Amino acid sequence: MITLGAVYVLAGLMFAGVAIASLRDRANPRRWTTALFWAGLALSFLAGDRLGDLGNGLLVIVLVVIAGSGGLRAGKPATTAAEERMQRAVRHGNALFVPALVIPAVALLGTVLLKGSGWVDPQQVTLISLGLGVILALLAAVVWLRPPVAAPVQETRRLLDSIGWVAILPQMLAALGAVFALAGVGEVVGKLITDYVPLTTPFAAVAAYALGMALFTMVMGNAFAAFPVMTAAIGLPIVVQQFGGQVTVVAAIGMLSGFCGTLLTPMAANFNILPVALLELKDRNAVIKVQAPTALIMLAANIVLMYALAFR
Repeated sequence: MITLGAVYVLAGLMFAGVAIASLRDRANPRRWTTALFWAGLALSFLAGDRLGDLGNGLLVIVLVVIAGSGGLRAGKPATTAAEERMQRAVRHGNALFVPALVIPAVALLGTVLLKGSGWVDPQQVTLISLGLGVILALLAAVVWLRPPVAAPVQETRRLLDSIGWVAILPQMLAALGAVFALAGVGEVVGKLITDYVPLTTPFAAVAAYALGMALFTMVMGNAFAAFPVMTAAIGLPIVVQQFGGQVTVVAAIGMLSGFCGTLLTPMAANFNILPVALLELKDRNAVIKVQAPTALIMLAANIVLMYALAFR
């Protein structure tokens, strides 16, 4: 049976390839520390379950020290020039989106078809299908475009060099959310909210939970960090246990409410600040301003949907 560990191995091998490519780039004055950063991230995926809490904690400290001290530096990947990529893009046109569309298509089909097959872990079938979609998309692109053998690694490195340490921000924030949950932050937040906000009706509880998810996500920069805190504070004890809401509906729409907050905050740097830098936009908040109306409309719709569906 294929488990989530296989996806971790694939991700670890990818980061290991980037680390090796970075180490071989003699034009990069920080190639050793840059390679060590990506190698450390590869180690966390390949052997994080064997390192234990202390080992993983030390590994995170090493990554933070490298990034914080300026040890992470973009190099010169052995890849095609920007002009050549532009020419190929013009030649192939919108067909270039086909490999990218393979990923969500396979993830959707895999979730539906493989859940009861016995071939994959039914608890992680979506993530495993997503990993399978990435592999199939890569194979399709290689067969179609016939790039050099090292192109996937070099292009991955080029993208990661553009993003920098922000690439691991979602993983770090998700871990922070788990730490907050274990520390009992959710209970403290829940007490503060119930002391000052009258949650005497199901609609008030739903609204508080959805808005809290969005606001806490804006503060944390990641819905995965907000979810365990706000669910422990309002979602489970009030919406589910006190008013009898369906936990699957509450959790799913609650997470989507958090993603609305992701669209509204510069703390979600990998989503909202990085595109500004890559596109060289003058307004640092240009992406957020464009997304804000959609985020607010979606948040309002989520409140209505949760109230309508969770108590059926």
